[in-house]
Amino acid sequence: MNADAATPRDPVLAISSRTVVFGAVGAALYAVLGLFSFFIPGTQSVAVRPAFALVPFFGKRFGVIAGFFVGLVGNAIIDLLQGYGLTYWNWSVANGLVGAIAGLIFAYLPPISRESVRLVVTALGSLLATAIGLLFVITDIWVQGNGIDFKTFLTLNYGPALLADGIAVVILTPALDAIWEPLSKRTGR
Repeated sequence: MNADAATPRDPVLAISSRTVVFGAVGAALYAVLGLFSFFIPGTQSVAVRPAFALVPFFGKRFGVIAGFFVGLVGNAIIDLLQGYGLTYWNWSVANGLVGAIAGLIFAYLPPISRESVRLVVTALGSLLATAIGLLFVITDIWVQGNGIDFKTFLTLNYGPALLADGIAVVILTPALDAIWEPLSKRTGR
């Protein structure tokens, strides 16, 4: 048994001052860093956004509520700053769901002591959370109301977003986690 296995975990949907602070910091970081993105040509405004890796990271490290808040509020702020307003509110909800699902996935996984295994599990869990959470953008079929069908949803919305965000989370979320792990051991969290 390693030292991490003895660390008590907070309830999955616990809201504390820590959750609120880290959620707000994460949303602000995601909003600012998310402005450094570029659109994929041939899609319906799908952007490559490396900062998206922060969403599952905050879900994993700070819980379901913080992860949801980072994705939802961070993406909404990015859209507001880029002049879209709340037109694509469903994409903000999808981003929030990615953070919440990542929080759920990692809340129920046992602690992993080997760093290499932990990083691979972080990458796979983050990718799974991204794939499931982004399915919410199927609502584009009804929200946009401009003739989007299921094939268009898969090829122009979901597929490119999953590819771009999937690459970001597989590479950057484990990197963020590797940087955070020594800090969390020092603080006991």
